[in-house]
Amino acid sequence: MMSVVVIYYSGYGHTKRVAETVAEGARADLIAIDSNGDIQESDWQKLNDAKAIIFGAPTYMGSVPWQFKKFADATSKAWFVRSWQDKVFAGFSNSASLNGDKQVSLQYLQTLASQHGGIWVSLGLPPSNTQAATRQDINNLGGSVGLLVQSPSDADAGAIASGDLETAVKFGERVASVAKRFN
Repeated sequence: MMSVVVIYYSGYGHTKRVAETVAEGARADLIAIDSNGDIQESDWQKLNDAKAIIFGAPTYMGSVPWQFKKFADATSKAWFVRSWQDKVFAGFSNSASLNGDKQVSLQYLQTLASQHGGIWVSLGLPPSNTQAATRQDINNLGGSVGLLVQSPSDADAGAIASGDLETAVKFGERVASVAKRFN
């Protein structure tokens, strides 16, 4: 059986909801990075065994938070022995602003995947960019490198736009489909 893992850090619950939604589309296992930037020892084996890894992190102050960076630094053991070479990777980020510099976070995640010798999967969906477009449309934020999500700062994760969540499901499905082709 082909396995996909979504590994994410969530500071306030918004990224967790997105991770769960991406995992639903990909039929993936979830690994949460805790508030200290750590994962369980058994989670490392899940990542090593996975055919595809989807990174998820909020964008704080123009990049991923330190907890995700601590996890990324810990992946150097996998990097050293090339255990993630040729895995399929993808990523997503959310922030309170429509733009919120999420593209910088996606570039960070893509670079991390590339350092591991991974194969990056883009969002693969055209933007919803017509005058009639709304937040309920697929890819209404116009992402391409990965999934972009906007989470209002004054609301809980239940306020994430339905278009962003539908895009998250489609993104998960795409990553799983691409991974299946490579395996």
